[in-house]
Amino acid sequence: MSTFKVVVTDYEFASLAPEQEVLNKVDGVEFVAVQCKTEEDVIEAAKDADALINQYAPITRKVIESLPKLKVVSRYGVGVNTIDTDAATEHGVIVGNVTDYCMDEVSDHAFALIMACARKVVLLNQAVKENNWDYKVSVPIYRLRDRVLGLIGLGKIPQTLASKAQAFGINVVAFDPYVAPEVAKDLNVELLELNEVCAQADFISVHAPLIESTRGMISKEQFKAMKKEAFIVNTARGPVIDEKALISALEQGEIAGAGLDVVEEEPINENNPLLKMDNVILNPHVAWYSEEAQLELKRKTAQNVADVLLGYYPTYLFNVKVKEKVTLKTKE
Repeated sequence: MSTFKVVVTDYEFASLAPEQEVLNKVDGVEFVAVQCKTEEDVIEAAKDADALINQYAPITRKVIESLPKLKVVSRYGVGVNTIDTDAATEHGVIVGNVTDYCMDEVSDHAFALIMACARKVVLLNQAVKENNWDYKVSVPIYRLRDRVLGLIGLGKIPQTLASKAQAFGINVVAFDPYVAPEVAKDLNVELLELNEVCAQADFISVHAPLIESTRGMISKEQFKAMKKEAFIVNTARGPVIDEKALISALEQGEIAGAGLDVVEEEPINENNPLLKMDNVILNPHVAWYSEEAQLELKRKTAQNVADVLLGYYPTYLFNVKVKEKVTLKTKE
């Protein structure tokens, strides 16, 4: 008879073998994988679960209050916007994520979008394929050196991006009210207010998590503050940018273009005006991906669960205040 039940609420991966390998180190685990879409799906599949591994299914207050045995929810990724973390904390449920996941992948992808926007390689590629061998379709292009990159958020991924951009001679400024000034100083990054970053930057790269205070934080006021030759890149979450305001800014020529790995509605609606704009590069939420990053994510997400079931706080504990409700051992 199993001691613990672990339910994967939903997943996009071809195999869950890495997760099972990690959880096999815990005696008596029943491992169940389902594809939940709604609260009701999760409650039905996990009513007797001790642990959830979660990708996109909603882990709401209702779900948490309906799962009396639940001890831990571990999410595939850095963000925990699928989980009501306040409800989890109130009910003594540990929330785990993977904070050092895909730092190189996302920072590389953000810089690739910046480079593609700056050098207009996608536009030029399309022109050549349409039998137009003329560099003038890309005018104007500006030198990267001495340009300014503005980071919205200065967590681990944008910190990694900052060092890569600086290697190209790009100056970096950032907005992040939660980062200590000495951290920014050590990175040679100047901390500014949001609208100051928007006004100074030639390239803006969005890295803020999606929470209520960041939803639509880049909107009309911010686009009006930007330079007409500025590009905005988003590898975080689509709704951090007010998409209607972005489309308007692009249509009105308030900014030069955008490189978007994420949009408000995913997959993107076939009628979205962004699809018809030559100065917009669109990717299908892929910045996180490499074979190495995917394997690491799966193992670390499962390890959060294994740690809790073995009586330890996980390495990647998101809701630290849960320690007031739950007493576990600390890993050495």
